[in-house]
Amino acid sequence: MFQKILVPLDGSELAAKILPQVLELAKTHQAEVTLLHVCYTEIGEASPGVMTQAASHETKWCEAFLSRAAQELNAQGVKTITACVEGSPPREIIGYAATHKMDLIAMATHGKGEVAWVLGSVAEKVVTHATVPVLLFRVMEFKPPLFKEDPIFTRGLP
Repeated sequence: MFQKILVPLDGSELAAKILPQVLELAKTHQAEVTLLHVCYTEIGEASPGVMTQAASHETKWCEAFLSRAAQELNAQGVKTITACVEGSPPREIIGYAATHKMDLIAMATHGKGEVAWVLGSVAEKVVTHATVPVLLFRVMEFKPPLFKEDPIFTRGLP
């Protein structure tokens, strides 16, 4: 059913948490996986030389990061390719999926507090505008509450 799976990664641990699910899905369907990173450099007050250097650094980091992730999937028998593109993440993810005839976009997401969707998030934009199915893996990040005994509450107190 799914022969080509697109996995957008931003370099965060959260985004990478989709990879075990993608690995199983790709093995089940004998699918090819494309790991995509969108380099997004905001235009600001920096000089052209600084912007060029920043873009070059981002591209090198992207290639190294995606290469490591692809090696792990390839080692487990899943054909994996990588792509680094520049632009607005939602637009580039949707465009890449359409242009390269992807069957599925798989990505991790998280909510803020009790809200599952963050208005304006990359995941929401992809889900609402993609022309192919989108699999979202909701990652719950547990952050325990602070107690009065924690150092943050007792700094400078006897």
